[in-house]
Amino acid sequence: MRIGELAEATGASVRSLRYYEQQGLLRSERTGGGQRDYGDAAVAYVELIRHCLRAGLPTKVIAEIMPCMRSGRTTAAQRSLLQGERARLATQIAELTELQDRLDRFIDDAEVRAEPVGAEPSVA
Repeated sequence: MRIGELAEATGASVRSLRYYEQQGLLRSERTGGGQRDYGDAAVAYVELIRHCLRAGLPTKVIAEIMPCMRSGRTTAAQRSLLQGERARLATQIAELTELQDRLDRFIDDAEVRAEPVGAEPSVA
């Protein structure tokens, strides 16, 4: 699959795909004409890369865990890295959940204090 096809299949930009490859996150072969050619698994890898990036994992960490994603095997160092990232995400999730709860309370309070529809705004 060519880079444009991969971009279309994943929603990633061509520029992003080149960056992922430069960072060692994605692999391609080169055609006789020098064009990138990606294997069938590339779509799943790009989706995983994008998911990891949205979760806040740095490209360096993603590059270290991609080999175990391909092989299904990990080293002790990779497992430790994965456990550390999982703990970081758990903390982030807890913080986001707390913020969501606070926003829900604020929205509920704001609904109670809302001006009736069509009413003139009050002047303090």
